[in-house]
Formats: sequence, C-alpha cells, structure tokens
Amino acid sequence: MRNAYAARADSDYYFSGPGVDILLAVLTCGIWGLYLFYQLMRRSRDHNRRRLELLDATTALAWERANAQGVADELRSNFSRIAGQLEVLRRLTTEFRDPVIWLVIALVASGIAQIVGFIFIDGDLVKHDAAEVAIESDLAVIFSRLGMSVPGADPSRVKQPHNYVGRIFATLGSCGAYSFWWLHDMMVEGNRHLETNWAWEDALAASVAAINPAG
Repeated sequence: MRNAYAARADSDYYFSGPGVDILLAVLTCGIWGLYLFYQLMRRSRDHNRRRLELLDATTALAWERANAQGVADELRSNFSRIAGQLEVLRRLTTEFRDPVIWLVIALVASGIAQIVGFIFIDGDLVKHDAAEVAIESDLAVIFSRLGMSVPGADPSRVKQPHNYVGRIFATLGSCGAYSFWWLHDMMVEGNRHLETNWAWEDALAASVAAINPAG
C-alpha cells in the first residue's frame, strides 16, 4: 500500500499546461501532439495499475483489521462488492494499451489512431472511475466501522462518456482541427481525476498513519 501510494509520481502524469501543449501541437503540425497522445495512453495504463495495487492493498489491510476486531462477517457484503469492482480494474490491465505500440500506430495511421485511442482512453476512464467510486464508498463504511476516518466518494463525480459519434463528425467536418479540442479535454479530465484520487489517498494515508504510526 505504501509503495503504491509513493509510486504516483511515476504513474500519474499531470499535464501542467494543457493550453500551452495544444499551442505547441498546432505549431509543430501535430508532432507535439504525438507526444501528448503517448503520455495519455501511458497515464491511462499506469494509473489504473497503481490504483488497483493501492485499493487491493487497502482492502487487504481493512480485512485484516476487521478480522482482528471480530467484525469481518458483519462487513462481508462490503468486501464482496469491493472484490467485484477490483475485478473491473484488473480487467482493464489486460486491455491493449501499450503506449509505445500505440505511438507507432499513430505514426503510421495518424488521425485515425488518435481518434480510436481517445475513445479507448475515455472509455477506460469511465469504467475506472465508476469502479473506484464504488470501492471508495465501501471502504469508507468499512473503515468507519473499524474506528478510522476515511472519506467516501461522491457518486456525482463519476465520469460520463464523451459523445463519440458527435466528436468524430466534428473532427472530420473541421478537417482535424476539432481533434485539438478533444485532446485538450482528455488532458484536463484526466488531471481532474488525478486530483480527486490524490486527495482521497492523502486522507487515507493520514488515517492509517494515525492508527499505526510505525507503518
């Protein structure tokens, strides 16, 4: 759990200046956009892997404490729901999301590859976010029962899918210009997701440290 928490600097790529990135993509005739596409794909894959590790380890810690306090049976339904949502995150790790290969595909089939990649990345985030919200909500209930304060998740934050058909037509109708707006949305929405995750993780880490300062 500690390792997954510390690894977010490597897995959670944050686009600090999406507007500047889009300007550079335009000025370089899309070359910088390929780098951004690579980072989007890498972030989608690596962030999901890290969060799966973190939430899996957190659940294991909660189960250990629940057994120690004799309330495991009482909370079994919560743990069962978490197991199902962890499986959703686990399945996402098996999807074809290698950023290097996707970059090569984008170089060969520029434009089409990015559109397909955007749809995959957005769809993954929708599934990922919904599973996380469900897991965090159950973990909040479990930890509260164990005497630990861990924030729940706001269901309204769950990412909604883009209008893929509409965005594809807008991209084709604008001769590709709309793809830069779409790219900007991908960066900003992913950043927002990371910020929400980091706040929850910090609260979790503080709560765990308060109960077990030695680690």
